[in-house]
Amino acid sequence: MIVWTCIGFLALAAWLYLLVARGGFWRARERDDGPDMPLPSRWPAVVAVVPARNEADVIARSIGSLLRQDYPGSFRVVLVDDGSNDGTAAAALQIAGSMGGERRLEVVQGAELPAGWTGKMWALEQGIQKASMSGDPIDYYLLTDADIGHTADNLGSLVARAEYENRVLVSLMAELSCTSWAERFLIPAFVFFFQMLYPFAWVAQRDHRTAAAAGGCVLVRRDALEHAGGIAAIKSEIIDDCALARRLKRQGSIWLGLTRRATSLRPYGGFWSIGRMISRSAYAQLGYSPLLLAGTVAGMGLIYLAPPLLALFATGPARWAGLAAWVLMALSFQPIVRFYRLMPLWGLALPAIGAAYTMFTVQSALDVWRGRGGMWKGRAQAITGET
Repeated sequence: MIVWTCIGFLALAAWLYLLVARGGFWRARERDDGPDMPLPSRWPAVVAVVPARNEADVIARSIGSLLRQDYPGSFRVVLVDDGSNDGTAAAALQIAGSMGGERRLEVVQGAELPAGWTGKMWALEQGIQKASMSGDPIDYYLLTDADIGHTADNLGSLVARAEYENRVLVSLMAELSCTSWAERFLIPAFVFFFQMLYPFAWVAQRDHRTAAAAGGCVLVRRDALEHAGGIAAIKSEIIDDCALARRLKRQGSIWLGLTRRATSLRPYGGFWSIGRMISRSAYAQLGYSPLLLAGTVAGMGLIYLAPPLLALFATGPARWAGLAAWVLMALSFQPIVRFYRLMPLWGLALPAIGAAYTMFTVQSALDVWRGRGGMWKGRAQAITGET
């Protein structure tokens, strides 16, 4: 009984810490839907760089949304076709032609992937090199994925924030697909856990070491990127967006927030499809450390599984501590549940969701140990435990 009571109060203490002393991550207050930023006196020149590998099903909507940007300054798009065999480049050129945007879109056929590079980083590197070859001025790069759609005012909003707040990086956590039961079960928690790891309020603080970005939509200042070593400095990173944010934060202030201006265009599929997406980088997040893996599994058990088990099956103080921790857990999940327009009762499911994420993390480690870590579009990008 004493052991269970201690576990219950440890879990309760953990949730009290998370709610009170973890940067208010659970409030989900860092969003781009507040008052508009003052407009810059001069609109900087921007180049969007889009890495794409077999994205024919979504590339027309993605590129089309970029070409429709209502941006007063100079803006063009460089698409890097990373060895696609499904007509990705042709689909992009077709939508550009139908919109009269051929002059603003340049398609680059990607070169063979060099050793030591991940596919996405190599594609971005080639796109940036190509953009700079024109000799036209470039103030910012918009690094965005081929499966992200943008509202017409998104670029202007990003640039206005970067200019007014003097940010070297502004990133948006795109609104992810959340329609199937598997997506409703796993996707809001993906954002919730990301916020817990990298509280957005801490990311925005210049003097706080926490740094993060969401790779689907990242605006970076060109000179800051060059001073940080460019894309080559993170060429082998699996979690490349956060690695980029760490380097850019040494150059200046950064910001990350939730948005509805950038959205995922592709559904994530069923439970196991989403699990593979999560496990692609989970073990890399732990630095490929078996010790951290063991600690993470134990911590997830204490924080997510112990409270409902104690609430349902224990007695006395252990039950009440477990119940209190479960209630705090469910309440902390509500802001992101509301953001994704789900019923509040999803908060009670967080223990089961946490168990699923623990399973995916263990699977991620197994994949790395088997030489198939970081699988993306047919490439194993974490063959060993080295980054």
